[in-house]
Amino acid sequence: MTGAEGFISKPKGFLPRREIMVAIIVLALLIFLLMNRGMPLVLTILIQIAIFAIITMSLNFEVGYTGIPQFGRVLAVIAGAFAVGAIPGRLLAMFMGLPWGASYANNAVNYKLVPQLNEVLAGSWLLSVGFLLLCLLMAAACGAGIGWLMSRPAIRLKEAYLGISMLAFGDFAMWVGHNWEPLVGGSTGVYVPDPFRVVYGARFQVVVITIFVFALLIYLFINKLVKSPFGRSLKMVRDNDVSAAAAGKDIVKIRTQSLVVGAALAAVGGGLWVIYTGTVTAFGFSRLVFTFWPWAFMMLGGIGSNTGVVLGVSLLQILRTMITTYRFQLFGFLIAWKIDPIHLDHMLLGVVIVVVVLFLPHGLVPENVEPVLPANRVRRVITDGLEPSKPAVNRPLS
Repeated sequence: MTGAEGFISKPKGFLPRREIMVAIIVLALLIFLLMNRGMPLVLTILIQIAIFAIITMSLNFEVGYTGIPQFGRVLAVIAGAFAVGAIPGRLLAMFMGLPWGASYANNAVNYKLVPQLNEVLAGSWLLSVGFLLLCLLMAAACGAGIGWLMSRPAIRLKEAYLGISMLAFGDFAMWVGHNWEPLVGGSTGVYVPDPFRVVYGARFQVVVITIFVFALLIYLFINKLVKSPFGRSLKMVRDNDVSAAAAGKDIVKIRTQSLVVGAALAAVGGGLWVIYTGTVTAFGFSRLVFTFWPWAFMMLGGIGSNTGVVLGVSLLQILRTMITTYRFQLFGFLIAWKIDPIHLDHMLLGVVIVVVVLFLPHGLVPENVEPVLPANRVRRVITDGLEPSKPAVNRPLS
């Protein structure tokens, strides 16, 4: 094998071996839960996997591909959830001649109003699909706007300062939603009109399919984006922002664009979450669940690896569910030691982070480094370098 062939050759197959092994483990655990706990639990896990895959892929887009210390992921998720809870339902109520102003978010009004909106949605497929798309467009737009606003005071900061600033923004948004009732009902929250009411008898299954379709589209979109010239600019900034700036790249602009795209995608995840649950409550979006757990998913799967992120989310989400489901059967003996098994879910977060840092610094599925040029062009460039006797100046690369 020549030097050029050794440089560009790689094992054949659809997936590297490690990815196949992790996928088999995930599938085996799902089959085990299906046989022991039934389809409803498996469908619930699949919904959570799809939504957190969207949120974690958006985080990986900013952290893994751009190098931004994003510790405020919950902010974009909240933006999408608040947008879905506050805007589309009001618009529908306005067209129906129902209360749509500040009183819409009042608990005494909202719990009577939303069932009327659901009846209208249940009577029309076209209206239901349009309402769902409107919800997600509103979520993405608000997420992108929040991403841009968040980038203004913080984008020029470095490392810890930027991370802390984003963390503070997330808590700020949560407290605004909790204390300002006209937005999403304050401490009581609001109900969200259900665009899946039109398939009421099979709602659960349709929700799973729909959310998985959106997760797949976002996965393909990010993969396509990171292989584009824009994606290569992101990695250039991540690897060495000084060199990128010397090459003429606008570092601030690139990071801003990354934050806007990532926040829009995360907001779609937040919007899908509240559509699935049917309610929006500000305190339901903690930084533990929507910032630190996505970080754990990403670290386990592999920072900078989109496929690794999906597998990391799947594996950890299944393990979390199994701990919750079997905590007393498997860990009931801990009660005698004054340890409540319900806290094992949180302990798993710490264990995963420590194990990954110590033994899997690149995650289960490390980032796959691909050459910028096509394989045939890389082979010819290297061959010309290995054989200096052949003039390479006048030889075309393609």
